[in-house]
Amino acid sequence: MKLLWLHFVRTYIRLGLFCYYKSFKVYHVEDIPKNKPILFLSNHQNALIDPLLIATKSGRFCYFLTRASVFNKPIVDKLLRSLQMLPVYRIRDGWSSISNNNSIFSACTDILKQNKAVTIFPEGNHHLNRTVRPLSKGFTRIVFETLEKYPELDLQIIPVGVNYIKADHFVDSTAVFFGKPIVAKNYLLKDKSQAVIALKEDVHQEICKLTTHIPLENYEENLAKLLENNVDFLNPEAVNHCIASNFETCQKQIKPKASFLKIVIKYILLANFILPFVVWKSYLKPKIKEIEFVATFRFAIYITLFPLWFFIVVLALSILLGWQIAIIYAFVVSVLALFYVKY
Repeated sequence: MKLLWLHFVRTYIRLGLFCYYKSFKVYHVEDIPKNKPILFLSNHQNALIDPLLIATKSGRFCYFLTRASVFNKPIVDKLLRSLQMLPVYRIRDGWSSISNNNSIFSACTDILKQNKAVTIFPEGNHHLNRTVRPLSKGFTRIVFETLEKYPELDLQIIPVGVNYIKADHFVDSTAVFFGKPIVAKNYLLKDKSQAVIALKEDVHQEICKLTTHIPLENYEENLAKLLENNVDFLNPEAVNHCIASNFETCQKQIKPKASFLKIVIKYILLANFILPFVVWKSYLKPKIKEIEFVATFRFAIYITLFPLWFFIVVLALSILLGWQIAIIYAFVVSVLALFYVKY
């Protein structure tokens, strides 16, 4: 039953992401082992959207370590755990709660022993800045505790780079890059502290290659230059090369012209989805305190309230004007919505 539930949720989320993003590209997923324990380690910009992208495109049913604060409400806690999300506690959650991580890390070890996959965002927090922040050592603890308990386990570490053009905007595009597997056993050095440092540095470097990494020094100035050059943030290799060359080898994109047709379609769609749009714009969005959660809550409305409202309107048209009119309406609005997002 649990597997059926996970298949249903993944399929529905995948469909939602397809309809939400103009472009959704995935690279090197074929390099991910299918029958080995996997530890996905990803950059973290866009709150719960990041794990959704990995969950739907990695080809593995992952367990996710997620900030404990989102588990506060019982119904949310139950839902998140049913989706294989596990709470991880930070210092800001209180020193007394940090010890709860012991059981979570132990659970991750047992999950990996079963050749399953765990996803961690080792930066420890999310931020829309296009910089891979220093990694916390929590993931190294899981790696070495797992290998100490199961020394013959062929644990594979997969660095991941999640990229957006402008993460808090709609319509946006995204690209997920899976890196080459790193064999965890290769870090079983005699000096554990050196092994931890080496693993953190190697993973950090690999993630930096898979997403745009603007050094913190002169960050705003360099970001402005990238925007001025209209670089493709879905191509991190080219963007990072642009930065490294002091902006002499930037691959510029042609800025798309505003389409009058899309503007017209936008207002047609707003008229047809007026209630969910008002709920989002006037009620929910003003309550979001962190900009990193804008896309998360917008997507949640997009895959719940919008289709529910659409179903009610189609049902009402079917009762009042007949099912033929209802089907034509549903088809036309669906085509307009896809056109607006995809083109």
